[in-house]
Amino acid sequence: MTAVITGAASGIGEALAEALVARGANLALADINEDGVEAVADRLKSNTIKVTAQTLDVADPDAPAAFASNVKRDHGGAALVFNNAGIAIGGEFTRVAEADFDRVLEVNFHGVVRMSRAFLPLLKAEPASQLVNVSSIFGIIAPPGQTAYSASKFAVRGFSMALAHELEGSNVSVSVVHPGGVNTKIAESAKVPEDATPEEIESQRAAAKAALVMPPPRAAQIILDGVERRQRRILVGDDARLAALFERLFPVSYLRFMKRRLS
Repeated sequence: MTAVITGAASGIGEALAEALVARGANLALADINEDGVEAVADRLKSNTIKVTAQTLDVADPDAPAAFASNVKRDHGGAALVFNNAGIAIGGEFTRVAEADFDRVLEVNFHGVVRMSRAFLPLLKAEPASQLVNVSSIFGIIAPPGQTAYSASKFAVRGFSMALAHELEGSNVSVSVVHPGGVNTKIAESAKVPEDATPEEIESQRAAAKAALVMPPPRAAQIILDGVERRQRRILVGDDARLAALFERLFPVSYLRFMKRRLS
């Protein structure tokens, strides 16, 4: 069995690669960070496990299709595809540059769509296969300062749910993953508005550090357990489950209740 993972150079993607190798899967890894993804591949490959690595910008309209062709050539197919690559930008909508906003949508949403389109023929050729699209808890709730990120992750959620309904009864199942606070580098690498003050940047990073606490290997384990059960929605972490509960109970005013609970 071959598993495809984007955003595999670090964080959840790297942890998924490690966990899948332990389960005997071959891997086709991709990341925009060439040195990072090559290092992960070199560490995980062995005489019994085939691991390939490719530099990939999922925002490049032609890159996902080329990646799928390479996977078919090198591995013969793919039974699992994890669309995990993602970026973030913080700041109020009026302070986020249009180009930065659009880049988040290109990577987080259009990248998932392009990867899904490119790899569905390979997934359909397998006896049983799974497409796993990583959204976020911010694809269920939408806090202030996250207009671009939430828009992209809500879009991943909607796309994945509709696609799951279209593929119902086929050999391909679709899961959408909503991680809560996982300790990855996404907050460190997130862009901030050009007019952000050093104090604002430090405050945002401190808040992220306090919230992003789950180790990536634990997140990967939860995700793979959900994949094995072919769950359509996989909530990762108590914070994700609690936020989803608040949103379901108070679909309009959940943020007020969450702030009260946290205080």
